[in-house]
Amino acid sequence: MNIAVLVKHVPDAQSDRSFEDDFTTDRDAVDGLLSELDEYAVEEALKLAEDGEGEVVVLTMGPERAADALKKALQMGADRGVHVLDEALAGSDALATSLVLASAIQKLEGIDLVLTGFASTDGTMSVLPAMLAERLGLPQVTVASELTVDGSTVRIRRDGDAASETIEASLPAVVSVTDQINEPRYPSFKGIMAAKKKPVETWSLADLGVEAGQVGLDAAWSKVQSIEARPPRTAGEVVTDEGEGGKALAAFLASRKFI
Repeated sequence: MNIAVLVKHVPDAQSDRSFEDDFTTDRDAVDGLLSELDEYAVEEALKLAEDGEGEVVVLTMGPERAADALKKALQMGADRGVHVLDEALAGSDALATSLVLASAIQKLEGIDLVLTGFASTDGTMSVLPAMLAERLGLPQVTVASELTVDGSTVRIRRDGDAASETIEASLPAVVSVTDQINEPRYPSFKGIMAAKKKPVETWSLADLGVEAGQVGLDAAWSKVQSIEARPPRTAGEVVTDEGEGGKALAAFLASRKFI
């Protein structure tokens, strides 16, 4: 079974972020890494591949530094990587991203299963799997806490607040997984060394047959109109309990609409 895993290079959540003049994230000013939620998709693909023949190809779209996300996935055990790299992609929204990634998956050919995280840790929109499935004309089963493949059928368990659902779809399909599905492996020394020899292809928009005018900030349907710095943290309020502490606490919570 041939599996494509979508991975994203995101700003480190522990770092202070800044923005360009056009309100897009200044990705050169902050450390980046493979989105933590995508690691679960990579791990699940590796587990499935261990059970049979086929390969795991990791696919990303982004600037040159996005190759670091592919590097981490290859160190974990993926077989090869594809990096869609083009200056025209800067500022692309989810719609444009889904167009480019769908075109890349079609170019790969022979993909039986597309795996993604259920959200990216920077945008947290959770819409890409559905958009991707629509563009590819494939069934989608999303937010999987458990995943099994039986012949030409993929089956997932989706856990909700009140109940769990079991959902099936025929392959090929698009599946998004949650952070409850597995425990991603750490790259071993052997894996780190082996990743240096694994192939990584770089594709441009021209390679995918996508016009530059279909992507980028000018073509985006959603844009950031303004930004505002987070207000500085203020000192907390100290309540001295002289018999009325409970009432003071309740009044504080009510003023913040917590109760």
